[in-house]
Amino acid sequence: MTKYLLRRLLHGLFSIIVVVSIVMILIYSLMDRTLIFAQDTNYTKYANNDKQVYRYERWEDYGYLDYVTYTDYINELAKNGEFADDAARQKVLNFAKKAENDSEEVAVYVKKFTDYYKEKGYEVIRLDAKMLTEAKYATGGKQRLFVVRDIPLTTRLWKFFTGLFWVDNIHNAEGIADEDRGLKFTFNDPIREGKFSPTIMGNGTTYKYLLYTDDRFPYIHQNLFTIKLGLSYTVNQNVDVWKTMTQTQGALVKSEVIYPTGYVVSESAEDLHTARYSYGSRDLLPLYQLKFDDDYTVLDFHLSGMSRMGYSFVIGILSTILAYLLGLPLGIIMARNKDGITDKIGTVYVIFIIAVPSLAYIFMFKAIGDKLFHLPTTFDTEKTNLAMYILPIVSLALPSVAGLMKWLRRYMIDQMNSDYVKFARSGGLSEGEIFTKHIFKNAAIPIVHGIPGSILFSLVGALVTERVYVVPGVGNTLTKAINYYDNGVIVGITLFYSVLSVISIILGDVLMSMVDPRISFSSKGRA
Repeated sequence: MTKYLLRRLLHGLFSIIVVVSIVMILIYSLMDRTLIFAQDTNYTKYANNDKQVYRYERWEDYGYLDYVTYTDYINELAKNGEFADDAARQKVLNFAKKAENDSEEVAVYVKKFTDYYKEKGYEVIRLDAKMLTEAKYATGGKQRLFVVRDIPLTTRLWKFFTGLFWVDNIHNAEGIADEDRGLKFTFNDPIREGKFSPTIMGNGTTYKYLLYTDDRFPYIHQNLFTIKLGLSYTVNQNVDVWKTMTQTQGALVKSEVIYPTGYVVSESAEDLHTARYSYGSRDLLPLYQLKFDDDYTVLDFHLSGMSRMGYSFVIGILSTILAYLLGLPLGIIMARNKDGITDKIGTVYVIFIIAVPSLAYIFMFKAIGDKLFHLPTTFDTEKTNLAMYILPIVSLALPSVAGLMKWLRRYMIDQMNSDYVKFARSGGLSEGEIFTKHIFKNAAIPIVHGIPGSILFSLVGALVTERVYVVPGVGNTLTKAINYYDNGVIVGITLFYSVLSVISIILGDVLMSMVDPRISFSSKGRA
């Protein structure tokens, strides 16, 4: 079993890399990258050279390429002591409107810049100034000099996978003396004064509270270890994909907050446990100096709703439970009454679900739920109306019910014709005992394999269902990311899907071997 699991795991890791590679090739090599500007309202505000520069800057943001300006290059040289003073740096920064008009000193550094990056495979782009008159620039017409290079797939994959995990440490924050850096463990969280609260606090770390407890499920929280799936640029601008999926949503939830200094007490939604370090931030505002005793001033908020993953999981797991509660009994009834009226009705339902596009019957049930039962047809994260879960759960369960009915019926009918069933009948067992103790037990083995996948995939939601009912879940987030060409979200969620797929297959195999002792993953005894 151990060897099998290790082999499966290695194959799974290889499959994950292949899947992510294919998605990256599709996004960054085969798709037209100008499509990201289709819904970019800022794009139309630029003209001439500024418009070209904006394109390259956004392509860099979206991960298509590396983009370096001549100014960046000169500033980096200045940091390394290339220039005697700032005046010398400024002198070579000001390249002319056209290359032939550069001063001798500027021309030397422009050549250094171009030669240095050409050796690294970059393309050098120099945009001459666009002028209205001899002395006046056209809108967005200032001269530009920069280099660009598409990021190779191998580099992209290496950066993505090596940057997946981030661990906070006491050397992350700048401006703190070495002797003050460290970790502190206490059973008395300053925020929850008077309550037993095991807490690990850091100084020099990005987050002040690395491990803490509170009254919110799952009650124990941490900021020490973070998964990095890449930044979102449109769906949740400049926020990591993992945080986009796991951070709460909804209305602000205010309560009495006593700030670290003790001088300020107010009704606020700010969550002190999320305090992040920002060098020099405490001195920016007088109110910050009253509230905080250090530069851990960046806070998130308490919100009333669940995270995207939370909404997806609740809907997914309830629909899975409903599907098994309905699908298995109905499949058994169809098999026991083969070619009877119940079997024919069930077959009609299965054919309907298979034949009709999912989008069509989801909209149909949405209309029925709205007109006949007056159920909510869209989600509202600021309300706690449980009725808004009904239609998405039912719509998501319907195809699973049909699938379970179809396959369980087929497996049970196959088992009904087996020799061991004939021997059971000849031994005097009733039809009920034969179905429950023998036929169903054997027919359910393939069904068992899909249970882990059904549970795990609840975390990532359903694309069509969440989109139709405006569920703020992971599935809806992915469809938005595709519409807005948010590459970071697409790749990050793809990786998440791939990992869950591998885990669900392995757990399915293990569960199937537990149900059926005849299944063995050991090679012992094989010819």
